[in-house]
Amino acid sequence: MGAQPQVPAWVFRGPMLPTAGPPPTGSGFAVEIKWDGMRALVVAGREGVRLISRSGRDVTSSFPELRALGDVVGGHRGVLDGEIVALGGSGQPDFVRLQNRIHRTRPAASLLRDVPVRLYLFDLLWLDGVDLLQTSYVDRRQQLTGLGLDHGPIRVPAYYTDISPAELLEIAAQLRLEGIVAKRLTSHYVPGRRSLEWIKTVIRTHADVVIGGWVPGSGRYRHVVGSLLVGLYDEAGALRYVGNVGTGFSDHNRQALAAGLDEISRPASPFADAVPREFVGYARWVEPVVIAEVAYRERTDDGRLRHPTFRRIVAPEDDLPT
Repeated sequence: MGAQPQVPAWVFRGPMLPTAGPPPTGSGFAVEIKWDGMRALVVAGREGVRLISRSGRDVTSSFPELRALGDVVGGHRGVLDGEIVALGGSGQPDFVRLQNRIHRTRPAASLLRDVPVRLYLFDLLWLDGVDLLQTSYVDRRQQLTGLGLDHGPIRVPAYYTDISPAELLEIAAQLRLEGIVAKRLTSHYVPGRRSLEWIKTVIRTHADVVIGGWVPGSGRYRHVVGSLLVGLYDEAGALRYVGNVGTGFSDHNRQALAAGLDEISRPASPFADAVPREFVGYARWVEPVVIAEVAYRERTDDGRLRHPTFRRIVAPEDDLPT
């Protein structure tokens, strides 16, 4: 496996995280594409490369092709922030495809061939013994660009100071990318902290789905809705399960939904296909007559909604909370 470089202690705090929100207005921001992958802090030098996940796990062995960065940095030693990405057939990042690699500590040659990855680097945190955490974002970015690291699976994507976050968000939507991150030009880097200096805006799709059941929550939510089991009708008129929705609820939503859905309970699942077994033992099935609006990132290859969030009840409006 080769030698591995020493890792500064703060690397294990994890990367700095953006705050979700609408694209900021006004001057003083750079804007980047938000890549739909796995965040990693990267320690690289002539001794080798180490990849540390957001949770502090060493994932170097899962991505052997990214050890090429050790050669690309030449005689430098650095700590960088980036995203490990697998591209789909249309060229966009495909997180579902990347999941085939994330937990494989010794990926087979066939997997490396079928699911190649790239490392998109977008920040430089330490270089040749100099800590850059208190340096401004724009200075760190300029130093990163100057290292000339674009080679093979390693990429340093562009950042933009001459286009507004709203404009780049529109371009990202047209290209079917995940979204954008706007970063204040003067921002410092704080490992492991979520910051208002960075604002992420994720592009979401909205859909009306049919509630076919629900699962109680845990703790103080054990008597109310923890998540909804939802579906969509196919061309033959069968209700197909497309996912569980467990976020986006207020406490009032959870209580009112449980009360309203109890009134239309049924003994068996209304879905034509199987619901994941982790829900079956706890599911409370309902007649498929209530429609909810959800926002989600994308549909997976098997038709499931990725990262769905509850928005409101569409119909029947008079019986359940909006």
